[in-house]
Amino acid sequence: QVGAGRPCLSHLLMRLSVFRNLPRHMRGFSAARLTVDRLPRHVVETQYAVRGAIVIRSGEIDAELKSGKGSYPFSEVVPCNIGNPQAVGQKAITFYRQVLSVLCNPGLLDTSHGLPEDVVARAKMFLEAQNVGAYSNSKGIAVARQEVARFIDRRDRVPVPANVEHIFLSNGASEAVKAGLSLLINDPNDAIMVPVPQYPLYSAAVRLMNGHFLGYYLEEESGWSTTASGIKKTIEEFRQKNPQGRVRALVVINPGNPTGQLMSVDDMKEVVDLCEKEGIVLLADEVYQDNIWTEKKSWSSFRKVALEKQSNVELMSFHSVSKGFYGECGFRGGYVEAINIDAGVLEQVYKLASLSLCSNTMGQAMMALVTNPPSEGEPSFPLYQQERDAIMSSLKRKAKLVTTRLNAMDGVSCQEVEGAMYAFPKLTLPPKAVEAAAQKGQAPDFMYCMDMLEQTGVVVVPGSGFEQLPGTHHYRMTILPDEGKLPGVLDRMEEFHNAFLKKYA
Repeated sequence: QVGAGRPCLSHLLMRLSVFRNLPRHMRGFSAARLTVDRLPRHVVETQYAVRGAIVIRSGEIDAELKSGKGSYPFSEVVPCNIGNPQAVGQKAITFYRQVLSVLCNPGLLDTSHGLPEDVVARAKMFLEAQNVGAYSNSKGIAVARQEVARFIDRRDRVPVPANVEHIFLSNGASEAVKAGLSLLINDPNDAIMVPVPQYPLYSAAVRLMNGHFLGYYLEEESGWSTTASGIKKTIEEFRQKNPQGRVRALVVINPGNPTGQLMSVDDMKEVVDLCEKEGIVLLADEVYQDNIWTEKKSWSSFRKVALEKQSNVELMSFHSVSKGFYGECGFRGGYVEAINIDAGVLEQVYKLASLSLCSNTMGQAMMALVTNPPSEGEPSFPLYQQERDAIMSSLKRKAKLVTTRLNAMDGVSCQEVEGAMYAFPKLTLPPKAVEAAAQKGQAPDFMYCMDMLEQTGVVVVPGSGFEQLPGTHHYRMTILPDEGKLPGVLDRMEEFHNAFLKKYA
């Protein structure tokens, strides 16, 4: 009801519409309230080099080339900046996609689908447990976690079975890592030890959570090795400089990213002992556990090492569907397994998982499939074995090729790519190049990588984005480009490198 002398509802709505269409300064606002200078400092300072300025520029160049507007000495951009196998031509494993097809469209089971019996059986098992269009338990679908637990037991072969209730499925390993870090960082006095060179997720997440990033250097000349003595020295120096500081956790990445090394079991045992003695939580990033290229070493999980030692070290282990020979990055599937973690803490992990209700159900299903592929004797096994072996043998050849070709370049030194998907070569740059970079306000390896992009179309990530020993220069490149194209990519890189050295000689 409208009282006398009061505007009717239609007049009020009309005035509101006019007000909303006025410029901000005419609406009584003096300035924007949300500006970069008003953002939390730790948000602005967070950097993620793998998707940084060079990658942004590569996207611009790619768009120009595809529109026919660009004029460059190359016809395509080659993304060697990130471990994204299917983006550079790797084919998906048929069995995984067939099962997921049925989960998305259960009606296929009512038709003459022609699918193998084991695909149908696996799909029915999931469908009976979970409608993938509905929220699941916040820890993850029970059947999927059981599959992961069975995988862990087969892999480690220790008397202590994996506990399904200590396994949390996540949107990729990255989400699980960030959840783990959130349990450990309360304020800037809380330090997280991370291997340097490191995967930028860790520096970004620690800084975003307002913690203290504490790098411990890997030893490049001995194959990017990890030593307990080096870690211990870093801890002691931190405590001397920060009397109020607390070293909360130690991150290990095995196989290494960006460095591609495998840790020896002896080094792993020393790290477990150190963490237990110092009361430090061990965070084991093991997403590349299927990517082993060297025949000189074998891979072992930190879980296996800790349990065989009967250690009480508090351990969180991470795995993902994004790497290995499957490379299903877009499905964002992963898990964290907790060992020797207090029951009350696990309740808090469950609470944090509940904030997102659950991880995506297709990623959960993919994680279960990746950890339990077809076995010998099942209808899908021959094709699965053929596809897996073809991808693995190709990756192994490419790891060797990249190592050999990089080491053949003048002023380039590259440790053997023992595992994972990356090479991390060291550059010896001419002083004039270092001076030119300083004049531009850029890190020398950033300038090198940006010039490489502009002249070859090859996208790599400067070592300065991964942290590195002061005074050294590196870049990270993947071994993932198509095997038929990779020699040509390396030719372009070598031609650019020689011209760069000549320019700044």
